[in-house]
Amino acid sequence: MTYEKMNALAAAVPAGSDGLTVLPFGNGSERMLGNRQVGAQWLGLDFNRHKPGHLCRAAQEGIAFAFRYGIKGMEATGLSPKRLRAGNANLFLSPIFRETLASTLGVTIELVSTDGAAGAARAAGLGAGIFKTSEEAFRGLEVLETIEPNPALVGPCSEAYARWEKALKHAIA
Repeated sequence: MTYEKMNALAAAVPAGSDGLTVLPFGNGSERMLGNRQVGAQWLGLDFNRHKPGHLCRAAQEGIAFAFRYGIKGMEATGLSPKRLRAGNANLFLSPIFRETLASTLGVTIELVSTDGAAGAARAAGLGAGIFKTSEEAFRGLEVLETIEPNPALVGPCSEAYARWEKALKHAIA
């Protein structure tokens, strides 16, 4: 199935995926979870109600919620992002993911003309002192699209995130 088809299926499902929750931690232990091995989990799956679009949307929401959970950890250290810049690649190519993430985080996302590898290299150059400022490190990148939180999604995303976080706390207990 193409990404375009998966996004089209996901777009036909309301935010919150009708109660389907995905914990997307199937790649081994996670540092943000204290190096616990939680594994990927699908919770609340009802074969009579949930269709492929629910699976596609719930997976994207689960990844966005994991991103939010990581940001919460950063906020505990005093960092509070107001804007997120991301390369126009990978999961950020999905309108569902971008809108869910912006609405869950409550921040503006700027998609810029780069990919993750080039962005990481620029950030590494900044950290190593090759660039003096972030403006210098990221000079020349064009903002391709700006995604604002969608007021109609903030409530459903908040409810789905609360359900997700409760499931995650249960999984790591």
